[in-house]
Amino acid sequence: MDSNELFRRGLAALLDTVEDVASIGAVGTAEDALALVQATSPDVLFADVALGRDSGVDLCAAVKETFPDVKVVMLTNSESGADLYAAVQAGASGYLLKSSSFSQVAEAVRAVSRGQSMISPVMASTLLEEFKKAEDPDQASLAARRLSGREVEVLVRVARGLNNRDVGKDLGISENTVKNHMRSILDKLNLHSRTEAAMYAVREHLVDL
Repeated sequence: MDSNELFRRGLAALLDTVEDVASIGAVGTAEDALALVQATSPDVLFADVALGRDSGVDLCAAVKETFPDVKVVMLTNSESGADLYAAVQAGASGYLLKSSSFSQVAEAVRAVSRGQSMISPVMASTLLEEFKKAEDPDQASLAARRLSGREVEVLVRVARGLNNRDVGKDLGISENTVKNHMRSILDKLNLHSRTEAAMYAVREHLVDL
């Protein structure tokens, strides 16, 4: 969704040209977006950070609270680290700038549908810096010590971009077991999303950015 009618209709039309992607609606307010999600249960919702009088980040949080299986990707002009961090905390699976190519946008739909995260490359280091500023390193390290060896193995693979199915194949465990480990990891580290978990792994030097 986007407050700019021309942009949102253009994006919807372009997405309809992708073989394995179909647009099911293009709306301009948070209220209409929630109604659309409730009526159609989409796999992915695009939203801008700024939606006129509405907040795309607040919309993301509302969608994830009520419809946790819907993946939210922020598509915005905002390069603010604070906006990016807020979106990730709200549960966004992706954060792309409107300057991204259409192929990147289309790939974001596929990636987040598979359970991966998608952050504009130019914003990835910004997110890491925001994450570092927001976290207490001593408390974070203490939390990390509460992770089991298996949970660390899962976290490392998630940070490398693997979805739950591929993590399970790599470790020889079921996809459902991976989901259980991820829930435990987020709970132990007091995180809200896979993207935050990935940034945590980078900050703790478990993987390279």
